[in-house]
Amino acid sequence: MANAGLLFVGAVLFMNGLVLLYKVDARSGGVFNLFIGALQVITPTYLIFTADNDPVKILAASGIYLFGFTYLYVGICLLTGIETDGVGYYSLFVAVAALGYSFANFHLLKDYPFGVIWLYWAFLWFLFFLLLGLRQDRLRPYVGWVTAIEGWVTGVIPAGLLLSGYWKHPDETAIALGAFAVVVFGALWPLTRVSRERVATTPTTPMDTPDAST
Repeated sequence: MANAGLLFVGAVLFMNGLVLLYKVDARSGGVFNLFIGALQVITPTYLIFTADNDPVKILAASGIYLFGFTYLYVGICLLTGIETDGVGYYSLFVAVAALGYSFANFHLLKDYPFGVIWLYWAFLWFLFFLLLGLRQDRLRPYVGWVTAIEGWVTGVIPAGLLLSGYWKHPDETAIALGAFAVVVFGALWPLTRVSRERVATTPTTPMDTPDAST
């Protein structure tokens, strides 16, 4: 059940990346965030209630709430137009919590690929804090690309491999994920420089869709 939910975590991250890149209307993205947010609250609740007080299962399920409440919060903000600074500071909380879940996956669960994936998520939610909480609007193109890419690398692809039984070779997978993050996200910074400079001269609300006349 959690693996199926991970598939849709990837979908909504991809969608939110496109919202940030102005490829998808913000309100349309907001509706999808509500769908996935509801799923990501129902799923861990079910998993915890059926865990038979197994602390490992409860630990694994509890992190899903971080995503569920993020997507519900983002969806409400996009649909109502309220300020996103609350989402930004909540994202700082998620980023710190994600470091804890990364540690748990490395040292308690011995799940090295997801130890790395939680580091991906810590990085991404910290970027959300900078963009939405601290209003660093010039980061929007970079954050949009990172979000869209993480949707596939941390959500869709792992979920597909897990659901089909091809999630194997954990040590090699963890190393490959780490190398991919350093190379791709490092390269994205100079590649998005022109877009970031353009945003810096014409700032907009980070998750708004620009007026069609501009």
